[in-house]
Amino acid sequence: MTSKTFKEKDFTVFSVDGLEERMAAIKMNIHPKLEALGEQFAHFLTKKTGESFFYHVAKHARRKVNPPNDTWVAFSTNKRGYKMLPHFQIGLWGTHVFIYFGLIYECPQKMEAAHAFLKHLNDLKANIPNDFVWSIDHTKPDVKLHDTLQLEELQEMIERLSTVKKAELLVGIHMSPEEFTSLTDEQFIKKIETTLHSLLPLYKICNR
Repeated sequence: MTSKTFKEKDFTVFSVDGLEERMAAIKMNIHPKLEALGEQFAHFLTKKTGESFFYHVAKHARRKVNPPNDTWVAFSTNKRGYKMLPHFQIGLWGTHVFIYFGLIYECPQKMEAAHAFLKHLNDLKANIPNDFVWSIDHTKPDVKLHDTLQLEELQEMIERLSTVKKAELLVGIHMSPEEFTSLTDEQFIKKIETTLHSLLPLYKICNR
């Protein structure tokens, strides 16, 4: 049975030099865990939403020179892809694991989603857990902690989603490698379930 919890060696693959070498390390160490998480949480999201979810493990197929700095499994209601839809992600950088709900720049319904979020702005600020983080670029590890955001800052990020072509918005949690040293598979699975439970209202706002 494949372990679903990331271990210290999984974070170190992002220090492997060379595209082919790093991809080989990712495929050997991380992809089996992402596949296992994909199967489990596609079922979980399907059950929670009543919609059919599919999982997509990142292949990094477009990369020709630079090796990836992160990798993930994404969940959407489209069997062929996820980038064009509001979606969920579980993945890791060399510095942290992330669990996100988000819309990235390929998603054509960003404007409609932004308008829906703005209608629920006060609820989002009040109900999203304080230790959650916001990202405006999925290709960078930089985030803003929800607890430190002013309402106006949150509004600005959401409005940017509808006015800037390349804008993105993701929200969820980061967990450091140190937080995984004593986690069992069961504890990690529970953490994912709890996080997704907190993120599902955002997905539902997007799809009303």
